[in-house]
Amino acid sequence: LAQESDPGLMLRVFVSGGGCSGFQYGFTFDNTANDDDFRLPTATPVVVDAMSMQYLQGATVHYRDDAAGAAFVIENPNATSTCGCGSSFSA
Repeated sequence: LAQESDPGLMLRVFVSGGGCSGFQYGFTFDNTANDDDFRLPTATPVVVDAMSMQYLQGATVHYRDDAAGAAFVIENPNATSTCGCGSSFSA
């Protein structure tokens, strides 16, 4: 967010169908929150849509930057299984 020129940007975290385990995580920048979005009380503005929130309730999102590369990592207690890449899950 610091590299973008829009101070109103938020990180949108969402779940969509697909991936090798049934659902996949997605991340995008957004400057508009919808009426049914959940705004999370975090240092970085994060929003989650209502449908995704049912799969992300209790999850934590981390930004990891190490020798393997930079990526968001989700630890999701609702996931019954995950794929090897960590970007898809089943619930």
